[in-house]
Amino acid sequence: MDIVELLAILIGSLAVTAVARARALPAPLLVTGVALAVSFIPGLPHISIDSEVILTIVLPPLLYSAALDVSWQSFRQSMPQIRRLGIVLVVVTAVVVGFVAYLLIPDMTLPAAVLVGAIVAPPDAVSAAAIGRKLGLPRRVMSVLSGESLINDAASLTLVRVATLIIAGTALTPWQDLGIFALAIGVGLVVGGIFGVLVHWLRSRVDDPVVESVMSLLVPFTAYIVAEHLSGSGVIAVVTAGLYLGYHAPKDGYGTRLIERPLWTSIDVLLEGFVFALIGLQLQAVVGDAAASHRSLGQSVGVAFVVLGVVILVRPAFIFESAIRRRVNRRWLRPLVVRLTRRRRWLRWMRGRTEPDLSWRENLVISWTGMRGVVTLAAAVSVVASPVAIPAQDTIFLIAFVVTVGTLLLQGLTLPWLIRTLRVQDPDERARDLRSELALSEKTTEAAIALIDARRDEWVSVYGTEAVDPLLSRLRRRLDLQRATLETDLATESEEVGQAPPLLQGVQDIRRALLARRREIVLAEREQGSLDEEVMRRVLLNLDAEELAMDSSMSARSRL
Repeated sequence: MDIVELLAILIGSLAVTAVARARALPAPLLVTGVALAVSFIPGLPHISIDSEVILTIVLPPLLYSAALDVSWQSFRQSMPQIRRLGIVLVVVTAVVVGFVAYLLIPDMTLPAAVLVGAIVAPPDAVSAAAIGRKLGLPRRVMSVLSGESLINDAASLTLVRVATLIIAGTALTPWQDLGIFALAIGVGLVVGGIFGVLVHWLRSRVDDPVVESVMSLLVPFTAYIVAEHLSGSGVIAVVTAGLYLGYHAPKDGYGTRLIERPLWTSIDVLLEGFVFALIGLQLQAVVGDAAASHRSLGQSVGVAFVVLGVVILVRPAFIFESAIRRRVNRRWLRPLVVRLTRRRRWLRWMRGRTEPDLSWRENLVISWTGMRGVVTLAAAVSVVASPVAIPAQDTIFLIAFVVTVGTLLLQGLTLPWLIRTLRVQDPDERARDLRSELALSEKTTEAAIALIDARRDEWVSVYGTEAVDPLLSRLRRRLDLQRATLETDLATESEEVGQAPPLLQGVQDIRRALLARRREIVLAEREQGSLDEEVMRRVLLNLDAEELAMDSSMSARSRL
């Protein structure tokens, strides 16, 4: 892929993404669909996937950005579900798919079949998360989906590494296989933790938001490369560093946060569009390779669609089996454990270890979010291009492509309908958020007033009464307004999910109109030549910050 082709894909995918976002459509699906059609344009050069570029340049920043936005508290609380889906389900999918591929493909060996299963095992939650956020999935469901997407790639790529070693002739015992997994996870955690601590330490001593943001840009690439060089999991390293830095981000300066968030959002949009465009553009090459194979095209495509069906069915079967088993354990096993712990101190650590329950509707939605992505294709390309002779190598990329595109289109297109039909929403989540945010705002304002009361005499002696008393009055008025707004908003909270209460909506509309009018005056002054550009930028920055606070904070919307 040369620079012209790269720019063409980036520009084209960005244009399609812009159309999708403007029309409230799922951008990954639209980009993939357009790319599938474009791949058959006569004379279009073949755009191949470079697995090293995908795994080293594209994957790390996407994982790191997702990890920065994940709530560590929610991640830790949902860890049992995340661990089952991100590790256990990947292994189960690899084994089941491998067994089916071994039965259907005559010259497929068992290690090669498991390799195929490992390649198609990890879901890519980019499109699922985008749909879920837009349709208001409960936070506990989004935490599970986001957490799973952070670790399942590591499990899959490590399993691919183990299977490739076995095919190459390396005799590995089950303990050695587990050792490779443990080494990958351990090295990834250590490398990611070191990078997280080091970068946070440096950022706390560098008072320059631009430098701190650029430093953040380098973290995913360096953490990934270092971990992989040490035979660890680069994915785990990137995720660990992202979780650590995301958790400690509130300790950084506000300037860094204001720069970093839109920066990573822009990178996500660009890379996600590129990834899904690259997936769609492989169709022509896949069909050509399948036709040139010594196997019949119908047989190869048939096997690929059978594997697609198995991949889709394994996930809900695993999720609902796990849910039923957990309920049985809680009903029968847990009471027994509680009785035992009364006499066995060493068993007491088992008491109280429960995980949040998900309803059958939420489990059904999670079971339908198994869309595969670029990691599956990148792993397939790396295997096909490997110097190791792999049995039935000519079918691997076809299977990976059919599974990726099939899950993207089938599950991606029906997931919004499923969410709406099942009404998988938490109608009380917005009220809880509103109550929590306004209560916290009230607490911080009270703390500020207490500080002024405690240090009023000191500050009056330095700054004068004219500076201190008006500020104290404004803070008290703000506190009274927030208390009144809290009572009104909670009393008039709409039953329709996502609809703002009338008072909040009215205040927001008025403030937005006032901000728009103030911007018009600023621009008119600039056009008349009576306002310097530097002054204009400073004034607009203040107006932008005020509108950002209004859009991102519920409590800020109540301030006139």
